[in-house]
Amino acid sequence: MIDSLLKNADTVIAAALDRALSGKDISTDDAVALFDSIGLEMNLTMMVADELRRRTVGDNVTYVVNRNINFTNVCIKQCGFCAFSRDFREEEGYFLPTEEIVKRAQEASSLGATEVCIQAGLPPKMDGNLYVNICRAVKKELPDVHIHAFSPEEVMYGAIRSETPMPEYLKELKEAGVGSLPGTAAEILDQNLRDVISPGRISVKDWVAVIKQAHALGIPTTSTIMYGHIETSRHKAEHIALLREIQKETHGFTEFVPLSFVHTEAPMYSHATVANVRSGAGGSEVIKMHAVARIMLNNHLPNIQVSWVKEGARMSQLLLAAGANDFGGTLINESISTAAGSQHGQLMKPKEIRRLIRSAGRMPAQRSTTYRTLKVFSDEKEDQESALDSADPSRFGSYHQLIKLDKFRYKDAKKDRI
Repeated sequence: MIDSLLKNADTVIAAALDRALSGKDISTDDAVALFDSIGLEMNLTMMVADELRRRTVGDNVTYVVNRNINFTNVCIKQCGFCAFSRDFREEEGYFLPTEEIVKRAQEASSLGATEVCIQAGLPPKMDGNLYVNICRAVKKELPDVHIHAFSPEEVMYGAIRSETPMPEYLKELKEAGVGSLPGTAAEILDQNLRDVISPGRISVKDWVAVIKQAHALGIPTTSTIMYGHIETSRHKAEHIALLREIQKETHGFTEFVPLSFVHTEAPMYSHATVANVRSGAGGSEVIKMHAVARIMLNNHLPNIQVSWVKEGARMSQLLLAAGANDFGGTLINESISTAAGSQHGQLMKPKEIRRLIRSAGRMPAQRSTTYRTLKVFSDEKEDQESALDSADPSRFGSYHQLIKLDKFRYKDAKKDRI
């Protein structure tokens, strides 16, 4: 069916899709054409992505049971897209002490979580040993829980604050229990664009250096993109092409996660601090992002993840037919997208994830952080409720409640941050 439709498509796009179906990498120019496609060509891009997904990873859709712990929103940076961060003098600044981080990790583990994802703002005058100490404390109590923690920006900040060379600092994090790094802080890997939306943010050169050094030390990372603001199709294509080159060299990325810009509360949109910023990605743009990512990365990085907290349940299901094969995590707590105005919640229970996957015609499978299959849920009749499925979501609190709690007010975290 695809072959017959390709005969009626634009010749440039048809040739690019044919190359992909033949097992060859497409070029950056090819990807730009796919990002700009509409109508039949867009539908074909989606169909080819789905076919490549089927050939490469089959029909299982994976997910991880995890908890996000964003332990502070106080940050020395003021990125235009971030509605999460607060200046240290602001009333809504919070800071979770290490014992609270451990407590939240223990609660997650007791409910079946295999991973805790620890990320935060960059607090001023941070103790250079803070990240290492957090990991040691979590691992002491929960030796079997995977710690997925600290973006390249955070790693660089920790190395600077501890006055430790980057390779040695990464080794310290690994020895303390870090199992993988989130490949966030990438946004768009174009320095000119970064200087507009997030001046002072980690540079492209430094982001790539941290990622490559982590991979060299056997620390896997995810990879991401943030799109739907002021970037062009070429920015997106070149970003994914750079990730592809890194992966061909290091083989250290576990997945690619497209993150659409949540505009509602983002300063560069709400305060018009950046000219011509868009109000996030439209539906067709979201579909094409996942489809083109699958086509560009398929030979080197098999896992394309949907972000249900960004896209919602229905769009996430649709993306499973556009090249995606992973549904992300349960999250339990989610602060960053919520602060920016996302309306899709902070917890998706495992049974609900499995229901959505099945209703999209696919097979749910629980995985580890590094994509080891833990259980395939082949028989819906044997699908039992877990402790997390039975939990009352209100017990976990919310970001909007957290920023109002006096006991975690940033000024009370002095011993952890100086």
